[in-house]
Amino acid sequence: MPSDASSAYLRDAVLTAPPEQLQMMLYDGAIRFARQAREAVQDGDLATSCEKLIRAQRIMLELQNGLRPEVNPSLCAQVGGLYTFVYRRLVDANLTRDVAKIDEALRILEHLRETWQLLLKKLRDEAPAPAAATVAGETCPEAGCLSVQG
Repeated sequence: MPSDASSAYLRDAVLTAPPEQLQMMLYDGAIRFARQAREAVQDGDLATSCEKLIRAQRIMLELQNGLRPEVNPSLCAQVGGLYTFVYRRLVDANLTRDVAKIDEALRILEHLRETWQLLLKKLRDEAPAPAAATVAGETCPEAGCLSVQG
C-alpha cells in the first residue's frame, strides 16, 4: 500500500504534468501493471494478476478516451486500433491466465512508449530556445530568472 507521502507526490506529479508527460505516465503505468500481472501469473497468484491486469486495462481505456479524432482521424483510427488490440489481449490474458497474451500486449505497449519518447525528444530538439532575459544587467538563459544581489 503506498504511503501518504508517495500518494501525494504522485497526485502532484499528475496535476502539474503537461499533457505529453501524462501520456508517457499512462504508458509507463500500463507497462508496469502488465509486467506485474505477468509475474503474478507465473507465480500462480491469481488475485494479484487479476488486479494488475484490470489496472492495465483501465489505462488502455483512458488512452483510448484521450484520442481526438477531430484533430487527425486517420492517426486516431490507427492508434485506437492498437489500443483496442492491447486491451483485448489484456482481457483475454485475465480470462485465460496466458502469459503469451500479456507478452503480446507488452510488446506493443513498449513500442508505443518508445515511439512517444522519440516524438517528445524530436519536439524538444526542434523547439526554439527560450529568449534570454536580462536581469540586473546580467543575461539569464531562462526568461523569468531572478538575481538576488545585496
